Amino acid sequence: MTASKGQVVSIRYTLRVDGELVDQGELDYLHGYRNIISGLEEALEGKSVGDRVVVSVPPDKGYGPYDPDGVQVVERSAFPPGSEVEEGAVFYAEDADGNPVPFTVLGVEGDSVTIDFNHVLAGETLEFDVTLTGVRPATQEELEHGHAHSPHGHTH
Repeated sequence: MTASKGQVVSIRYTLRVDGELVDQGELDYLHGYRNIISGLEEALEGKSVGDRVVVSVPPDKGYGPYDPDGVQVVERSAFPPGSEVEEGAVFYAEDADGNPVPFTVLGVEGDSVTIDFNHVLAGETLEFDVTLTGVRPATQEELEHGHAHSPHGHTH
């Protein structure tokens, strides 16, 4: 069995940016449903259990280019009372459809807070080292939901 649409693929991975370890772990995902970044999903297509894939994913197939318009200055009063508004803190706003949109606080100056809606890895080339640890057919429920249900966590 290989990583293909409708299969739940289990991977063990490390992610580096400019040689620095950014993330590592294990993940089960439903292949072919854009549950992981496209550049990694494309690299894993057709691979089998035990295969190791080392791939460099450019921003356009990762978290997108860095958008300077994503950086904005808002009033501190826009934040919930008592919240820790400090550099590096992550908050969520809602888009027009009510979906959560994460943003990071870049800095605080008096009552002005500079925030960034770019993903923390936007504009970065992602260096993945991935080993496939499992491939299985998705259940009907997983196909209906469009994501894997796994012991490694339930992500949306």
